[in-house]
Amino acid sequence: MKNYQLNCAETWPELYKKAPRKKKAMRIIKTLEEFLGKRKLKELTLLDVGSSTGIIDDVLAKRFRQVTGVDIEKVAVRYSQQNFKRRNLKFKLDDAMNLSFDNNSFDVVVCTHVYEHVPDSKKLFDEIYRVLKPGGICYLAAINRLWPWEPHYNLPFLSWFAKPLANFYVKLFGKADIYFETPRTYWGLKKLTVKFARFEYTQKILRNPKKFGYENLAKMPTRHLAWVLSPFARYLPPTFFWILKKEGDL
Repeated sequence: MKNYQLNCAETWPELYKKAPRKKKAMRIIKTLEEFLGKRKLKELTLLDVGSSTGIIDDVLAKRFRQVTGVDIEKVAVRYSQQNFKRRNLKFKLDDAMNLSFDNNSFDVVVCTHVYEHVPDSKKLFDEIYRVLKPGGICYLAAINRLWPWEPHYNLPFLSWFAKPLANFYVKLFGKADIYFETPRTYWGLKKLTVKFARFEYTQKILRNPKKFGYENLAKMPTRHLAWVLSPFARYLPPTFFWILKKEGDL
């Protein structure tokens, strides 16, 4: 098995930009409120897998009873611990494929743009399922392999290629030594998350972007086209937005 992809927080300085990260946090909150109800969140514990610089978790901690952020990168965890201090917020160095928490520990898990970065995404989702309480949910934001513009390296069609060719492509343009990420198609991601009940939010967001905090999409000239094309959103968007639910009741 390949090793972890490290130094993400150092490679992508946008992870330290507070305004867009806070906006992302509010989008997560709005989606979870729509699914669970506003009052419910205050009663729940949340685990953010791949918490990075902690900006998102600092916002989430204002809405949840307890928030724990975990990441494999020491630099990111140290930054989080030094900059965000709340009684109900903590950060921990941890392995997403071997989480150091007991079974049935959390009501909610947040996993945004993480699955393609870990060495074994099946283990990641197995661990998320394990640490969720019965009836617990996972908010998942996951890039789509079929989207033609690869967002990490800004190269067209990169994710479409087999690994040897993708490795050559990123090296040719001086982006990286290898193409580490392994994004999946709709069907591939569906297979990875087969243990969960799945509630798809991509179409809902496209049809009512303002409700879910995507004001920029709501103002775009193409917003009406997005609504018309939303029935195809399950297959072709740049990012999938899903709520995954473990069997049982909270």
